[in-house]
Amino acid sequence: MARTRGKDSLKPVKKGQKRRRDVWVFTEGKVTEPEYIRVIRDRAGAPDVEIHIANASVPGSQRKPIKLVEAAVQLNWEKTREAKRDGRPKQYWPSVWCLFDRDEHEHIEAALKQAKEGGVRVAFSHPCFELWRLLHHKAVTNSFNGACGAVAQKLPFAGSVDDLKSVLPDQIPPGSFAKAKQRAEQINQAYGPHVSKLLRDPYTDVHEFVEQGMGITSY
Repeated sequence: MARTRGKDSLKPVKKGQKRRRDVWVFTEGKVTEPEYIRVIRDRAGAPDVEIHIANASVPGSQRKPIKLVEAAVQLNWEKTREAKRDGRPKQYWPSVWCLFDRDEHEHIEAALKQAKEGGVRVAFSHPCFELWRLLHHKAVTNSFNGACGAVAQKLPFAGSVDDLKSVLPDQIPPGSFAKAKQRAEQINQAYGPHVSKLLRDPYTDVHEFVEQGMGITSY
């Protein structure tokens, strides 16, 4: 099982100082998702949350969804044990998230199941994270047949997947989160509650990570 450790930033809180909640994030992409997190955090702030990219230096071979989840479950167990040992109030216990896509990965269903059983939250996109970026610009009504390249072609600032690794602030219109969330919820609900997210194309719930993980409700 892959293991990734990071330094816990929680320290004794001084009088008048507000304690932060630690959030550890394992991302499938080494560049795109971490840069997106940085951009919106710089713009919106997250004063009550300390975000850690848990696998920042991990090689690509360890970034498949099942590997991310294995490492995340282990880290969640370690950090929860530390929080209990230190007697922290439950609202300040750390949380662990994974951000990954459907793409053509194997063992996706097993990864989602293992994450749920291990107390790890997952922000999932089908076919890929670029769908979430696209929803900041326009609504989506058609299936992409699992092809991330088809999503990339619709982005106003790039024409290929290779061009999309970096996330620049001007690629995310100010005030666009609410509209992107609304569009995501519309496409997600179109399938009905009994259809697995693995079968929904398009699908993304990255907005849940933004709100519930990062503590950001607008940017």
